[in-house]
Amino acid sequence: MRAEIMERFDGLADKFLADIEPLKDAGTLVVGIYCTYAPVELVRAAGAIPVGLCGKKQAPIPAAERVLPANLCPLIKSSYGYAATDTCPYFAASDLLVGETTCDGKKKMYEHLGKIKPLHLIHLPATVGEAQEAYWLHEVRRFKAFLEEATGRVITDEALREEIATQNEVRRLLFRVLSSSRGDRVPLGGLDMLLVSEAGGFSADPHAYAATLRELLAELDGLAASGASCAPPGARRILLTGCPAGRGSEKLVRLIEESGGVVVAAENCSGVKSFDRLVEEEGDPLAAIARRYLRVPCSVMTPNAGRLELLDRLTREMRPHGVVDLTWHCCHTYNVEAPIVAAHMRDTHDLPTLHIETDYADADTEQLRTRVEAFLEML
Repeated sequence: MRAEIMERFDGLADKFLADIEPLKDAGTLVVGIYCTYAPVELVRAAGAIPVGLCGKKQAPIPAAERVLPANLCPLIKSSYGYAATDTCPYFAASDLLVGETTCDGKKKMYEHLGKIKPLHLIHLPATVGEAQEAYWLHEVRRFKAFLEEATGRVITDEALREEIATQNEVRRLLFRVLSSSRGDRVPLGGLDMLLVSEAGGFSADPHAYAATLRELLAELDGLAASGASCAPPGARRILLTGCPAGRGSEKLVRLIEESGGVVVAAENCSGVKSFDRLVEEEGDPLAAIARRYLRVPCSVMTPNAGRLELLDRLTREMRPHGVVDLTWHCCHTYNVEAPIVAAHMRDTHDLPTLHIETDYADADTEQLRTRVEAFLEML
């Protein structure tokens, strides 16, 4: 049984385009975002609207490969392909872009992307420490100055505190939605949870998004109380980790749930990583924002103990029977971390891990289905 309100989440991305039209006519800027390291609080405090950009479908990849090498991950190629072919309406609506120096492939792709639209690149350190925090705070200040110049609006501490409070409330609500699947009955499956968390990137008004999350929670509570579940009895509970998935690149999540499992948590940056940590609401708001975002546990960080710590928490809270680790082809940082994650989950939690390396194309779907079915049966 699917929550009825999910039909509204199905349409939020399209609703975004209608919502921003009068705002753009009034001079409001739209800032296209590719990564969870970009602080949305600054964008909104500048009076602009952030939007998550396309990069999760196979269709634009052939066009991207006319410029980019084929042996890049599909997320990079899809992102550039959408921009080069002008087939992403959210990219078309964006006045400015913000990128970040995470993996080498993305930061070099941004050099091409910056020739299409104005792009600000945030330089991310590769680890967390006192010197790196000072460097990252400088980068966040540089991003603030860029937004102020672009919008003609001074970003005040008061505006930042207001946006911090708003985004923290959204993060709390998303965790409550995730937690609704802690019990044996699962009112919200992995595909729908991905849709819910991704919808935040297509919301012109975060307060309206928060209100919709509250409505969803009320319905999920009712479903749980009635004993309803979107998963069959005895379904194997799966913790998904690794590269981001979303609309158009959700084939592995779909295969897990079509094969009788249920994804009770997605640790990746299109899932829990995007709403895991709150920004401190006391003290210097800019410094608090910088601290929160630097601690996103991406595989580009070295060491990346934060990822294992988050997996530990999700394992305790969501009680999975097994772990599926998704790596997109040529995503070297996540591929290198795969055996580290598998050993940690085995030794710490006695949980087996299935590592899947694939791309956005459907050619290997049935092969993957066989592997997923065998893994669920083994569990």
